[in-house]
Formats: sequence, structure tokens, C-alpha cells
Amino acid sequence: MVKTKFGKEVISMSRERSLFKNTIIIFIGKICTQFVSFLLLPLYTGFLSTKDYGIVDLITTLVTLLLPIVTFQLDQGVFRELIDNRTNEKNKGKIISTGTFLVSFQCLIFLILFLFVSYFINNNYKFLLIFNLMACIYLTLCQQIARGFGDNTRYTIGSAISSFFTILFNILFIVCFGLGATGMLCGTILGQLIGIIYFVKTLKIFGYLSINNYSKKLKKILWKYSIPLIPNAIAWWILGASDAVIVSIILGVDMNGILAASLKFSTIIVTLYGIFNISWHESAALNINDSDVEVFVNKTINIMLKLFLSLCIGMIAVMPFVFPIMINKKYDMGYGLVPISMISALFNVLQGLVVVVFAAKKDTYSIAITSTFSAIINIVIHLILINFIGLYASVVSTLIALMLLSLYRIFSISKKYFKIKIENNTIISGIIIILVVVIFYYINNLYLNILSVLISVIYAILINNNSLNFIGNVIKNKLVCK
Repeated sequence: MVKTKFGKEVISMSRERSLFKNTIIIFIGKICTQFVSFLLLPLYTGFLSTKDYGIVDLITTLVTLLLPIVTFQLDQGVFRELIDNRTNEKNKGKIISTGTFLVSFQCLIFLILFLFVSYFINNNYKFLLIFNLMACIYLTLCQQIARGFGDNTRYTIGSAISSFFTILFNILFIVCFGLGATGMLCGTILGQLIGIIYFVKTLKIFGYLSINNYSKKLKKILWKYSIPLIPNAIAWWILGASDAVIVSIILGVDMNGILAASLKFSTIIVTLYGIFNISWHESAALNINDSDVEVFVNKTINIMLKLFLSLCIGMIAVMPFVFPIMINKKYDMGYGLVPISMISALFNVLQGLVVVVFAAKKDTYSIAITSTFSAIINIVIHLILINFIGLYASVVSTLIALMLLSLYRIFSISKKYFKIKIENNTIISGIIIILVVVIFYYINNLYLNILSVLISVIYAILINNNSLNFIGNVIKNKLVCK
């Protein structure tokens, strides 16, 4: 490395540009399919009954629960080890072979157990659940291999292909053939299979697979990293997905359909953060041992928090205009849930921004402990409140749990590694503007709703001024270079 007078500044700018570049690549590929899927919300809620929509959401929920249990989160271990061995082809073969064989063996054990148990289960969707789970497991593994290679372009294209065909088959099966929940689940499975085929061919995964590459030593390393992530994944299931199960059992599958539809808007925030998190996770892992990592991490956290704070406020402000257009009238009960779920999504972003420090340090034990702590709070509050405030118990319990999780992780990281510093101006201004916009939302007066939109736009411009200048300079420099 060439040392210069401005060495630290050059390295810092390089990291930020790399993070920005990777995020843009992933964003371009994913946002198109996510945007189309969102635009199809009127179609889904129009052609599917609340019961069918609730069934699809429940199956998806169960898949997210079973995936980490079956795989031991080995896909995450494969990703983390590949980051440290990108230039070593021999080690890459060992990591991919060991990870893939372990996952396949564990899937086989699960399928044998399922075939035995399924004899006692009388449900029309049980085999669709398993097919969906198996497809999801191998698609996720392929995606993590692409990320581990640092090949964000192929990761993006493969994910986009899978999403595109899922949407295409959903439209075909739901609208043309009228297959309802069954059609939507079949469409998801086929879309995932096409994504797997793309990854296997383009990443040449079979070229890395060999029984001779299987390593018992590496198996222990992968399990040591991955197994603590199982309770973390289950905790996240409790935080988000268990709400669907609790609502379905106590209030009914119809009410879960209403809840699922109302949460689609806050999912946009989580999805957009997920796109950034892919490159943020990688960047943190690559630079965690830098001397100025504290500055780099805190700068990134504050910049992204401001962006997502602005997005959260803006989305709440426009919801009175968007909700009636996007959601069928039979789902109107979910209107009041939207602002609370939006704020929950913001805290989800905050905890995600800071938890990458644990992941980069390979401290998966701390991730599991903090997630479990939050999950217990969520499920207890939900069960206590559901008989008093109905569907609102779901979003209120999630908000409280995620807020406490964010604070706990900030405190834990600050104590264990380095101090996480959130700018006071962001906290104070954010609380004030959110309160104003939320109050206007529930009053639901046309003039106040318009004023709310104007306030959110002005606030977004003011608070993100530095970030907008940085992005503008990066784009300008790229154009000048060309």
C-alpha cells in the first residue's frame, strides 16, 4: 500500500465509494422487481380472499422459522469464511463443498422426519410448505456464495431473476388459472428454482464441489460461527413472523390477512435496508480491523439513519393518499396499523446498522443473546395485549421490542468494542417530526395530509444535505473520469 500525506482520507473515501458502488449495483437489480411486486399489491388483495392471503403469509412465516433450524444457518458461515478466502481457490472449494454437503445432509434428515410426521398431519398445504422450504434453502446458499465471492453483480441478477419469475408465475396462476393460495405458493417455488439454476451455472458451483474437499476441521469452524445464529434467527422469527401465528390462532386467518397487507408498506423500508445491508455487512467485515474503524462505522450509521428516518417520515405522510389506492376496501381495518409498523421498521434499520459490528467480529453469541432478549419481550407483550387491543398488539409489541433491541445493541457494542454515537440533532428533530406527521395521519384531514407531505420533503432535504452532496460528487467524478 502506498502511503501518502492524506492516507487515511484516501482509504476512507475508497471504503465509502466501494460501499456506495456495491449498494447501487444491488439496488438497481432488486428495486425493479420489488417495485413491481409492490405495484401488484392491488392485484393480490383483489384476487385473493383475506383467508387465502393469510394462508400464503402463514406458509411464508413457517418457512422463515424452519430454514435456520434445518440449515443451522450454515449459509451465513459459508459467506463469512469466503470473505476471508476470496483469493484462495483451494480454500473456496473446501468451504463450498463442506457447507453444501452439510446443508444437504441436514435437509435429508429433516425430510425423513417430515415424511414420518406428515402421516399424522391433515393439511392441503404441507407438501407445498416443504417444497418451498427446500427451494428457499438452496437459493439462499447460492446467494451467500455469490456474496462471499464479492460478486454483487451476479448476486443481484440472480435475485432479480428469481423475483421476476416468481411475480410472473404468481400472475399466471392467480389471475389466469384462479389457483388462489396454491398458485401463489407454486409460483414462489418455481421462481426460486430458476434462481438456483442461474447461480449454479454462472458461479460454476459444481466445479467447486468434491467429496475430497470436505473438511471436518472446517465443519467445526462453520458450526462455531453459524450455530449461535440459530437462536438469533428464531428470535427474529418471533419478532416478526410469530405475530402472524398468534393472530391466526387467536383472531383468525382472515385477520392475519389484514395484518399482512398493512405490513407490506413497512416492508419497503426493511427491504431497502436489506439491499444496503448486503454491501454494509461485507464492508464492515473487510474493514473491521482498520485503525479508524470507529469513525467509519459511526459515519455510515449516522448517514444511513438520516436517510431511513426521512424515508419513514415521508412514507407515513403519503399513506393517507396511497393506502386507499393500493389496498382493497376489505383490508381497511389495517389503515391504523401502518404508522406504528413504519416506526418499528425504522428501529429495525437502526439495530441492523449496528449489529454488523458483532458479525464482523464473528461474535455471533452476542447477536443471539440480544435477539433472544428482544424476542421474549415481543411475544410476552403481544400475548398480554392482543385480547385488549386486537391487531394493534402485533405492531405495538414489535415496536417496543425493536426499540429495546436497538438500545441494547448500541450499549453492548459501545461497552465491548467501541462507542456508537448517534447525533443528538437527528434524535431530537426525528422525534418531533414523527410525532407531527403521525398526529396528522390519524386526524386524516386533506389539508393536514398535504402539509404533512410538505414537511417531510423539506425535512428530508435539510437533514440529508451532506449525504446528497457526497452522492453528487461521486456521480460527478465518475462522469468526469469517463
